[in-house]
Amino acid sequence: MPYAIDFGTTNTVIARWNEATRQGNLIDLPSLSHPLGDSGPLVPSLLYVENAALGQVAIAREVLDRGRDISTDTRFFKNFKRGIGVAVQGFLPQLDGHTLSLETLGQWYLDKLIRILTEQEGQGPDCLALTVPVDSFESYRHWLSHTCRSWGVEEVRLVDEPTAAALGYGVGDASQILVLDFGGGTVDFSWVQLGDRGQKGRSGFLLKWGGILGGSKAEEKSALAKVLAKAGANLGGSDIDYWISEYFTEAQGLQVSPWIRRLAERLKIALGEAEEATEVYFDDQALESYEFQLRRSDLTEILQQRQFFERLTALWEQVQQTAQRRGLTPANLDAVLVVGGTSQLPMVQDWINAQFPAGKIRNQQPFGAIALGALQIYQGREVQDYLYHSYGVRYWNRRKNSHNWHPIIKNGQTYPMAEPIELTLGASLDNQPSIELIVGELGSSIGATEVYFDGNQLITRVLENQAFTVQPLNDRNGARQIAQLSPPGVPGGDRIKVKFWVDDQRYLRLTVEDLLQQKLLLENQVVAQLR
Repeated sequence: MPYAIDFGTTNTVIARWNEATRQGNLIDLPSLSHPLGDSGPLVPSLLYVENAALGQVAIAREVLDRGRDISTDTRFFKNFKRGIGVAVQGFLPQLDGHTLSLETLGQWYLDKLIRILTEQEGQGPDCLALTVPVDSFESYRHWLSHTCRSWGVEEVRLVDEPTAAALGYGVGDASQILVLDFGGGTVDFSWVQLGDRGQKGRSGFLLKWGGILGGSKAEEKSALAKVLAKAGANLGGSDIDYWISEYFTEAQGLQVSPWIRRLAERLKIALGEAEEATEVYFDDQALESYEFQLRRSDLTEILQQRQFFERLTALWEQVQQTAQRRGLTPANLDAVLVVGGTSQLPMVQDWINAQFPAGKIRNQQPFGAIALGALQIYQGREVQDYLYHSYGVRYWNRRKNSHNWHPIIKNGQTYPMAEPIELTLGASLDNQPSIELIVGELGSSIGATEVYFDGNQLITRVLENQAFTVQPLNDRNGARQIAQLSPPGVPGGDRIKVKFWVDDQRYLRLTVEDLLQQKLLLENQVVAQLR
């Protein structure tokens, strides 16, 4: 039976396909989830480490019911998803004699989630769709794929979160759709075209998706969801919580503490319903009480100072530029779908309303649309996508006396690629026995951030004057060498020709030819699977 999981920074949503009703249903796990009005059951992305040596943890509502969501407790973790698959700055947490990576915490969380789901359902998923942020690196996607191998799932598919939302929202006859996903850790934009599949030939890796939209039965035919433009950044509600806490501590001469961050989150949530909110903080060391008041106008000013709206606008402009190359403008949009908890903030709503006509904005399914849409991966719809990041090779820049990266496959490239990219390389030393090549994933320069620990809190910081962030794909022993040279190479001439391409399964492959010996050294070799 098909299931879908939208693993979020703040909350996680699970959905299951119901063959009898031909609809997707959100799943309530009473021991883990809590309802949120009409939005359905949400599973808080919280984790408490009971025994690090044994991997024993409490998650979600278990943490809340046992009163273990104490911000100063080093065993309590929230927002850990945003540190998975990225180089986290600072010291990683140590518990029970073990250093814990964010990947380990994420695996413990998902493992227990699946175990409890299997116990409640009587069997585990045989087909599972997992959603990922647009700007996630391959390392995050590989981690997610690796984590679910122990679950006994026959088939696992990954899909971008906003693309899934476009399929799960229920938009009638709308064809050109923009999805705005404002979550706890990321913000994603995706322009998706829904329609019938035309030619059988494909320019991208087509996932099998369903033809059921909004709970109504669609015609039994294959339809195409084509991603035309997308952009994303590591920016979300948890950043806003931190900015609010800094706002108060700077004004009152305090230090940012876990308790103040928690009060900041409460104030942010309260401003969704009221123009002004108040929280009281008691400093048990100084034996003083502090009253924190925050108005919507104050929060708007905080976001403006942090260039929050400028970053949203830059992402939207990036999407528009990509769409314009396809002959599309915002006037072509039929609907704008809004998802994610941060999207419910009044000042974020104001930004959305300033960008798009009110009649096109849909804001009815902020939490469940992504998981429900991801379910349709197994119901007959096809998704046509493209590479969001560029991929390049590392070289030594003599002028700057440092390593740099040369893009070989540009972002926006559809796959499978019709023609390979060729690169000719020579030896740099006398009697050089081999040639090594490091391939990396080049992130977007818009919204480039780093993740670091402040106490036990994961925080992001914007990187200034950064061309792009890079994650190497093969910088490890045994993976860098692409050519063994016999006879050894000498400087001054071309020695090998390398061809790169991406196949229909999104594998980055290469073929290496020795120009001197006129023979193939590697053929159709996999560098990495670009999931």
